Amino acid sequence: MDHEVETDQALAPSASRPGLSGLLATYLELTKPRIVLLLLVTALCAMVLAAHGWPNTGLVLFTMLGLGLSAGGANAVNMWYDRDIDPLMERTKSRPVPSGRLPATYALAFGIAAGVVSTALLFLAAGWVAALAALAGYIYYVFIYTIWLKRRTPQNIVIGGGAGAFPPLVGWAAVTGHLALAPVLLFLIIFLWTPPHFWALALYRQDDYRRASIPMLPVVAGDRVTKWQSLLYTVALLVSSLLLYTTGTVSALYLWVAATLGGGFIVVCALQLFEHPPDFRWARITFRYSLIYLTVLFAAVVLSVRA
Repeated sequence: MDHEVETDQALAPSASRPGLSGLLATYLELTKPRIVLLLLVTALCAMVLAAHGWPNTGLVLFTMLGLGLSAGGANAVNMWYDRDIDPLMERTKSRPVPSGRLPATYALAFGIAAGVVSTALLFLAAGWVAALAALAGYIYYVFIYTIWLKRRTPQNIVIGGGAGAFPPLVGWAAVTGHLALAPVLLFLIIFLWTPPHFWALALYRQDDYRRASIPMLPVVAGDRVTKWQSLLYTVALLVSSLLLYTTGTVSALYLWVAATLGGGFIVVCALQLFEHPPDFRWARITFRYSLIYLTVLFAAVVLSVRA
């Protein structure tokens, strides 16, 4: 696929180079910190679940640092690769690379270095299984989602959603040194959560994706198909979330919260079917609800851990 020729320009010529704090803030923005924070929360919850309580604090700190570097590094490489389409989208045009605040090669170098350091750190501090799981998530996001799927198929989010589902595997493996059914179900929950979460955003941001020629489902198949598929995924998500209770790692509190949250997700997704462009009020509500859903569900995991 074609990329525009990258001019590794200096940081905005109209202003003096930023101080250290400004430069650090730019690199932090490169990692997509809000997304990384959500990933870290899911990994931490898996660590608590695996330890049947609070795990070793040093292990938590090193695992969070290693995973944060891995996810942030993958996001940086994503910004480098998408340097030709990010300027075309309102949602992404102010990012460090398209805005000219950071040369693209700097983003690439940072992303690769963060991935290498992350793998080494997790291997030393949390074991090879955790390190391998984090590296798999990094490779999945960069090569399978960003480079292979994103611009080729409307199933990009469905298959690519696996990239954001690796953190619970990393967290569990850091504590136990192996994987089990519980973290696999947490992986499945995030995997099934991703399509209705992202498609809700894509519904009211589809003009962005159309301008950038990204085949998001609303652009390729239309709003109604997208909404029905989102609804089906929320039903599958509810079922998979309830299955975690069968592992014996969480109490009935989790079961009640998962059922309530999942039912609410189904309702807001269903309400999207009754709106029509340019009205995307329920799509916006669904997107916001999806973030609340994942945060509260994983909080319920922690609160209902069986000792």
